[in-house]
Amino acid sequence: MTAAAAIGRAVRGRQDTGGRAGPLKAAERRAGILFSLPVILLTGAFLFLPIIQTFYYSLTTWDGITATWIGLDNYRQLFSDPVFWRVLLNNAFLLVSIPFAILIPLVVAFLLHQHVPGWRFFRSVYFLPTAISWVVIGMVAVRFFAQRGILNDLLGALGPSSLRTDLLTNEYTAMLAVILTFIWSMFGTNTIIFITGMATLDHDVYEAARVDGAGSLAILRFVTIPLLMRFIQFAFILTVITGFTALFSLIFVMTTGGPGYGTTTLEFFVYQKAFAQGVFGYAAAIGVVLFVIVFAISLAQLRLLRSRED
Repeated sequence: MTAAAAIGRAVRGRQDTGGRAGPLKAAERRAGILFSLPVILLTGAFLFLPIIQTFYYSLTTWDGITATWIGLDNYRQLFSDPVFWRVLLNNAFLLVSIPFAILIPLVVAFLLHQHVPGWRFFRSVYFLPTAISWVVIGMVAVRFFAQRGILNDLLGALGPSSLRTDLLTNEYTAMLAVILTFIWSMFGTNTIIFITGMATLDHDVYEAARVDGAGSLAILRFVTIPLLMRFIQFAFILTVITGFTALFSLIFVMTTGGPGYGTTTLEFFVYQKAFAQGVFGYAAAIGVVLFVIVFAISLAQLRLLRSRED
């Protein structure tokens, strides 16, 4: 009887402890929500509320003070505007350049991870563009691509003067100059992301691949890239967001959106319509289209990566 009573008391004690744990967990949950509430409110006030307001103003004629509801008229006007489709083509050019902004840093990071001679020095040099503002990058790019720039000086030294050209005075070559500058500006950031990712990989996997006779290219393709997919995903989304929403300063300094609309992106188009022409409702509609495009690209990339993992 004594043993049975002791067992019974132990069981009841555990049950009582479990019963007390329920209110304790509920109290911890309430405390967590309470402490998170200021962050949620601030995030809503500075992020979600402006997004909702942008959607609303895109359905109005808004001069910055008063807004009049017009429904979908801004979108109808936008999608019938040939300039909009020209600007959208510029964004498509940027999108096509993103694989190069990912692949080149990935290969360089792989070489640095192999500790090639001078890898510490090159790692520091490659990171330098990350510490430079877009304005400075734009000024350097103008000095490089202009008629009397460094590129033409090099071409003149290597061949006849007919090779010299001002890339910034033609619509398509100006866009090419912007794209090359964009790829270079993202080089340091993506290289550091991939070097960081490779530092987390198990070296035994590389040793096993080398024992099986795999070369450097095979290791990069069949070992490194599959194991770095999360880092590649992060670099891709970061590069897309940068290319579509963070190049205003670069384009303003290099070309101011010209010649014509040759380097005008959707982000720069918003500025032109809102602050140069004062049609804020129309500019809000452009911003909504930009938001949808970036969101759709990011979502498609996430689903593609998830399907590969499955």
